[in-house]
Amino acid sequence: MKPSRSNQSCRAFTLVEVAVVVAVVTVLVVIILPKLAGSKSGRRATCVNNLKEIGMSYRLWAGDNNERFPMEISVTNGGTMELVATGNVVATFQTMSNQLSTPKILACQQDKEHFAARNFGAGLTSKNISYFIGLDAKNNQQPQMIMSGDDNLTFGNVPMKSGLLLLSPKANVVWTSSRHTFDHPPIGTLKRHQIYGNLCFGDGSVQMINNSSLNNYFQQTGLATNRLAIP
Repeated sequence: MKPSRSNQSCRAFTLVEVAVVVAVVTVLVVIILPKLAGSKSGRRATCVNNLKEIGMSYRLWAGDNNERFPMEISVTNGGTMELVATGNVVATFQTMSNQLSTPKILACQQDKEHFAARNFGAGLTSKNISYFIGLDAKNNQQPQMIMSGDDNLTFGNVPMKSGLLLLSPKANVVWTSSRHTFDHPPIGTLKRHQIYGNLCFGDGSVQMINNSSLNNYFQQTGLATNRLAIP
C-alpha cells in the first residue's frame, strides 16, 4: 500500500509577499509611534500654552489697570499686592479671571499633585494651580523679569512648600523630576532624559529651561532677592 499524500502543499513566501508584509509593518510603525510619542509632546505643549495664556492675561489685565500687574496694585485699589506678598497665589488668578477665561489653564496636565478647578469661585485653591507667581515682575519694565513658571522647584534638595519663597541670586534652585522630562527631545534642544521646566517672563514669552541654566535666569533679574509665591 502506497503512503497517502496530503492534497495541501506547503510553500514559502515569495519575495513579493515578504515585501508586502514589510511595507505594511512599516506603515503601521509610522502611524502608531508618532501618536505614542505625541501624547507626551502634546502634554508638554499644553503646559507651555498654559503659561503663554497666563502671560497674556497679565498683560491684558495691566492694559485695563494703568499698565500694572495685580501684584503691583494694593488690594484697596483692586490688586493683590498685600495678599501675594504672603504667598497667596489664588487671589491673583481670581482677580484675573475675566482675562484667563477658564481655570483649567492653571493646572499642568503633567502635574500629579494639582488638578484643574471647575470655576474661579471659593472652590479655587492652591491645589488647582501648578504655577508660581513672580512678585517682582513689572509690566513694560525689564521684560525678562520672571512673571510665572512651573512650581515644582527644590532648594537645597528640599521641595518648595506653599507660601512665599525668597531667593538670593546665589541660591541653588532646580526642577524636580515629577513633571517635565525630555525622553525624545526635538533636534537641537535639550538632551534626552533631561529634566526641565517652563518660565514665563514679563513680556509674555515662555521658555523651556533645564536645571543647568535655571539659576542663571534668577541671577539675570539683577535683584538682591527674587520673590516667588508658591501655590
